[in-house]
Amino acid sequence: MKPLGPIPSFYQAVDGELSVDGQKVRKIAEQAGRTPIFIYSRVAIQQRISRLRKALPKRTDINYAIKANSYAPLLEMMSGLVDGFDIASGGELAMAQQAGLEASRISFAGPGKRDDELEAAIAAGATLNLESEGEAARAIAIGRRLGAQPRLAIRVNPEFELKGSGMKMGGGAKPFGVDAERVPALARDIIAQGADWRGLHIFTGSQALDADAIIEAQANVLSLASEIASRIGTSLPKLNMGGGFGIPYFHGDKPLDVERIGAALSSRMAALPQNLAATELCVELGRYLVGEAGIYVTRIVDRKISHGETYLVTDGGLHHQLAASGNFGTVVRRNYPLAVVKAFGAEPAEIANVVGCLCTPLDRLADRAHLPRADVGDLVAVFCAGAYGASASPSAFLGQGPAAEVLV
Repeated sequence: MKPLGPIPSFYQAVDGELSVDGQKVRKIAEQAGRTPIFIYSRVAIQQRISRLRKALPKRTDINYAIKANSYAPLLEMMSGLVDGFDIASGGELAMAQQAGLEASRISFAGPGKRDDELEAAIAAGATLNLESEGEAARAIAIGRRLGAQPRLAIRVNPEFELKGSGMKMGGGAKPFGVDAERVPALARDIIAQGADWRGLHIFTGSQALDADAIIEAQANVLSLASEIASRIGTSLPKLNMGGGFGIPYFHGDKPLDVERIGAALSSRMAALPQNLAATELCVELGRYLVGEAGIYVTRIVDRKISHGETYLVTDGGLHHQLAASGNFGTVVRRNYPLAVVKAFGAEPAEIANVVGCLCTPLDRLADRAHLPRADVGDLVAVFCAGAYGASASPSAFLGQGPAAEVLV
């Protein structure tokens, strides 16, 4: 038997069935007319952002990284909850614009931006987080051709990293950002060429559950930003401090102590150097805001026994929930939190493997999980599906197509 990850505490049972914001999951799926389906909780997202606002210093803005979940109704809702949005492609820029998000609230990071993407961002008035000197030259040339002043920040590749990060984005040779020692010269050059100087973006890693590691990384980011500002010789309009806030996916994971992070950041901000005193400060978060607020619901289409082991075969799988299958950067596969919808909170009765419908042994949603009895037609819910599910999984694999999505 392999333990399941922890189910977020805000999910409750109604008449013994899993519910989202008081609505039975089975009813939501019936109204959608099909499975698989992603169900996102409006209330859970609002509560998470409210808690974060209370924990962080008042001058800290919150940016949402839409790569985590770009579902249009969710983006529209986030417009009134967060201060800015971070994108990583021209496609995400189009999604943001279609959702009615103001370009002045959007920053665009990511290596390998094409000229057409740079042009679209400059024309719209979004901020470009430059990843290289070559990208800076292309952006300035495009701005001149358009007769527009490009809004330019620089993404910094620092020498330090976020300890305990599930995905390290800084420290040593990286495709992301400009090495810290070269940033001042690049900043002075783009300012001299008439760009609208927008500051720095320093993102060191993601999915950390260690508050001390995040506190240390934020202190390092602030120190580095001050050092770079001094070498540039001008004020720093904005500093995106990155994120890294993780959520518990696996057995033994503990929730992040954001109150302790906020208290430490408040202390640091009370003693900021003069060259950061008027700087606009923000954190950039994706999965922490929406990850636990989503579930992936799939229906059992077959129940079979092989060499004494039970397999619950579903109509979903890794083409919608790549991360839960263990194929999204996990070295050793562990079980996400999962439940049988009709028997939420009931005592386990059997050990079963939950697998998807794809013709590959990689398509696994739970290995040897201790679950209530489930049969053909029953629904299974995979938790922590609000981030990097629909937005990061290969929905076209084997012609399966995307899952339904709904924000309740």
